[in-house]
Amino acid sequence: MTARGDYAVVIPTMGRDSLAGTLAAFDTGRGPGPREVVLVDDRPDQCEPLPLPRSELPIRVVRSGGRGPAAARNIGWREADAEWVVFLDDDVVPAADWGERIEDDLDVGPDVGACQADIVVPLSTERRPTDGERDTAALADALWITADMAYRREVLSACGGFDEEFRRAFREDADLALRVQAAGWRLVNGARVTSHPARPAGFFASVRAQRGNADNAIMRHKYGKRWRMRIGEGRGRIRRHLAITVAGGTALVASALGARRAAACGGAVWLGLTAEFAARRIAPGPGTPDEVARMLVTSVLIPPAACLHRLRGEVEVRAGTREMPAAVLFDRDDTLVHDVPYNGDPARVRPVSGAREALDRLRVAGIPIGVVSNQSGVARGLLRDEDVAAVNGAVQRLLGPFDIWQWCPHDEDDGCGCRKPKPGLIERAAARLRVLPRSCVVIGDTGADVAAALAAGARAILVPTERTRTEETTRALVEAEVAPTLEAAVARVLRDGRVHAATRRPVRQEVPR
Repeated sequence: MTARGDYAVVIPTMGRDSLAGTLAAFDTGRGPGPREVVLVDDRPDQCEPLPLPRSELPIRVVRSGGRGPAAARNIGWREADAEWVVFLDDDVVPAADWGERIEDDLDVGPDVGACQADIVVPLSTERRPTDGERDTAALADALWITADMAYRREVLSACGGFDEEFRRAFREDADLALRVQAAGWRLVNGARVTSHPARPAGFFASVRAQRGNADNAIMRHKYGKRWRMRIGEGRGRIRRHLAITVAGGTALVASALGARRAAACGGAVWLGLTAEFAARRIAPGPGTPDEVARMLVTSVLIPPAACLHRLRGEVEVRAGTREMPAAVLFDRDDTLVHDVPYNGDPARVRPVSGAREALDRLRVAGIPIGVVSNQSGVARGLLRDEDVAAVNGAVQRLLGPFDIWQWCPHDEDDGCGCRKPKPGLIERAAARLRVLPRSCVVIGDTGADVAAALAAGARAILVPTERTRTEETTRALVEAEVAPTLEAAVARVLRDGRVHAATRRPVRQEVPR
């Protein structure tokens, strides 16, 4: 590939050897190559630099610190600079004509938010597939998986990207797809083809895969009982796994208590259901002794493992479930962007550290966000309305879309009801969002922000800066809340009590040429 298309490729990786094959496919393929390839090294921070093959691709490497695939992809798309972002796994191989076909795939109407590749899983023709190979082969029919999935960058920005509550490479792509569809964009299938080889798996790989049941609990909480249908899946086996586990547990407890008849009944039910489960897994397989042994052992272990992880997921979801605010409103200067007095120059807009990531957490949670800002420079003749609009536009380009903008052009002597510490801006923003002011949270850096919020009946969180007066902080400690950083304030809003590691800035690795 020689020419460059208007798309970037993002590949989260743990440094697997298969990454070389993924990159080589772009070097040898036909058609326009990506504008850039962003490799997100998701190994722990103390690892050596990511080993890379020689390539003609414009590659950048950033480190995410081992925070999981959702966080790694979020770092990647925020680093990328292209209209489209194509997410690839680090073990796939794009077809030789991938670069030609993606031009047509991305030549779609503005209502299309994402386009999925045709995933092909090559299997042996000399024997039937193993259990692990069948699991990989199912990816060919899965909807909206990020083995090869292209999203418009503006769509990712509007929806906040991937939900980092999904810590494993499971369900985070389906969750994003559902949120994108709910926001009004269409998802379509493309013509480009990508191969996803079935990699060798360990003896207990199917047991370890049951961790995904915890993620299924998150999906059910977010999208209701019919969430599987919405992502094109059939009913899961968790009910059967529960029946097997209850039967086995009953047999063990009854035996320990000396209740032989109950133990025998429970044991018989457990044995019959487990045998059916094992037979269902063995029948389509190659029937080799090692595969049969693997199926027999893991069929005993999978049901209780699945139930344990599902229970863990349900407990974690319920523990983290709180009543969320109807909207979060931010002061602009020194809260979201560094303050430049009476700034009318979009080029001087600089976001505060962690602002984008904090806002995206609220977008992922589905909470409307807005800006409420005093701009007295207009009344003083230092700014025009167009200047304020231009700076607001720059803020939005850097930090993503906001649901509402409200700003006051008056000076403090004008006697208006909108200039903070009066509640007018907050009341207007709430009215436009069709929510009650008392159900909103206001985050700012001055006593005026806190006073305006309290006057409107909203919850106030002060994030002090160098220009925040000591008495303002002291008063906020009594009347409202104080958080040390913007991301800490958002973490408090989301009631999880922690700042996600995703707010740390990624570390960039130099790529030798």
